[in-house]
This record gives sequence, C-alpha cells and structure tokens, in this order.
Amino acid sequence: MAKTSVTLRTGTKPRLPKAVAAAVRAAHDRKGVDLVVLDLRETDAFTEYFIICTGQSSRQMTAIADSIGDALRELGERAAVVEGGKGSEWILLDYFSFVVHIFSHECRGFYDLERLWGTAVRHEIAEA
Repeated sequence: MAKTSVTLRTGTKPRLPKAVAAAVRAAHDRKGVDLVVLDLRETDAFTEYFIICTGQSSRQMTAIADSIGDALRELGERAAVVEGGKGSEWILLDYFSFVVHIFSHECRGFYDLERLWGTAVRHEIAEA
C-alpha cells in the first residue's frame, strides 16, 4: 500500500493514533472523498474516533473497506463488527476505539453524522 501522509485541509498534520491514521491513508488511497475524522474523546460517545468518507459507487465503497481491513490487519487490528457490504449504501467497520463509516453520497447526507456529533473536534483530511 502506498504511504500517503495524513494532512488536514489546513495543511497541518493531526495527531491521530497509528491505526486511525492507517485507516485514513487506506481510504484516501482508494479515492474516498470528503474524508473526515471526528475526535469524540471529549463527548459522551461510545468510541474515541469516527472516520467518515464517501465512495462514488458500491464497488468503490467495498474497495475502501477492504483496503482499510488489509492495512489494519498489518497492524494486528481486526474489526469487531462489520455491517453492510456489496451493494450497500453504508459500510461500518467497528474497531472499538474507532469506527469507520463509508457512505454513498445520498446516505451520508441522510444520516449527517457530522451534524449529529457537532460538538466533536473535526479533522477534514486534504484531498490529493
């Protein structure tokens, strides 16, 4: 897997745990768009981070999920829960300390997790 540095749209590099940064790089490498990391540590959330991205098709969404799974297995991480899959509008990968949400464009707008978790610190990842 190509190593892409995780950079915010502001040009700074966030301090993210290694597994979260690896998941972001994997999603970025598979051309996930509108990548956002929500830092939920100061909220009442059940996890520390959300990684949210949009895929342009169900095939691309599956490729993003597979790439994230491969990258994290290299770090010894395995998803506790995987929801969605081929033909789905939303794929969820739960790694306990962080959760990855891969949405279709329409589904992301419908659920609008960024608004629901509006008090979280938001890191928008730069597009290459």
